[in-house]
Amino acid sequence: MKKKLLCTIVFINCLFSFSQITVSTPQDLTNALSVVTAGGTIYVRNGNYVFTSKISISKSGTSANLISIVPHPDNVSRAKLDFSSMAEDSSNQGIVLSGNYWHIKGIDIFGAGDNGLQIKGSNNLIEFCTFSECSDTGLQIDNGAANNVVLNCDSFFNADSTKENADGFACKLTAGTGNKFIGCRAWQNLDDGWDGYLRGTDNITTIYENCWAFKNGILKNGNLSGGDGNGFKTGGSDDKLLKHNAIYKNCIAAGNVVDGFDHNSNRGDVTLYNCSAYSNGRNINFGNSNIANSLTIKNTVSFAGVSGGDSYSATTTNISNNSWQNGLVANAADFVSLD
Repeated sequence: MKKKLLCTIVFINCLFSFSQITVSTPQDLTNALSVVTAGGTIYVRNGNYVFTSKISISKSGTSANLISIVPHPDNVSRAKLDFSSMAEDSSNQGIVLSGNYWHIKGIDIFGAGDNGLQIKGSNNLIEFCTFSECSDTGLQIDNGAANNVVLNCDSFFNADSTKENADGFACKLTAGTGNKFIGCRAWQNLDDGWDGYLRGTDNITTIYENCWAFKNGILKNGNLSGGDGNGFKTGGSDDKLLKHNAIYKNCIAAGNVVDGFDHNSNRGDVTLYNCSAYSNGRNINFGNSNIANSLTIKNTVSFAGVSGGDSYSATTTNISNNSWQNGLVANAADFVSLD
């Protein structure tokens, strides 16, 4: 009986260790990812974690039992996953998350040779993380990934040598539908703050709430990047036929080199509600070629566009109660600050 009881205690302790794991080194984190189970939590102590190759996460939690990577409760600073020793290469992502039902919170991802975090799974929550100085988009959603939420995250200073791909955030190419960005900020990325360009999927919907895109197209050192320089690129596709339905609520585009809110041949349905566009090259640009299916703009401010007037072309439009209508004119006095 004593031997049987001892085995039972050991087994229970083993299960407990897989449900709550504390890590303080790169190897600890790698080991934890290999053994954590649905409902488990990996607590990451503050410090610099240097990785020379990408982290692949393929296992999944469940809707009732997420797998979590979160800061240790005793942390006095943030944990930084440093991938800066990796060469710039399309296979050198920092983290590839192909699993479902993960919660990743409070981690800084730095210097990856491609995306900082590439999400290929669904129903994940990415919260209070940063993505910076990666050689492609900081956080990218593709490969059919659906119903992910990116909450209160920052992506900045991402730049690639081709001057083409490094955005702050991107739900693009083969992404699935139902992804949301809430309370996120993207600034001084070489290409766009957000990129919704599609290739291989069609008629998906992405939601953006309380998000900021500013100074994209300007590098960390303050120089012009040579990239596209848009705040929110709503969509676009090679054949200029694909539909990326996009809903922007209470979003701000400011100081982006080219467009604040950019059509880019998106054929989908786009809504701007309670948004603000200030001091972009063009604040709102929905051109009259390859026009969107529908464009709704309500309760939105456009002020001090730098290089040209706004355009609002679509097959169907519903544009009302905005700063340029009903005899209204926006000016600096309407704002507490324009910083």
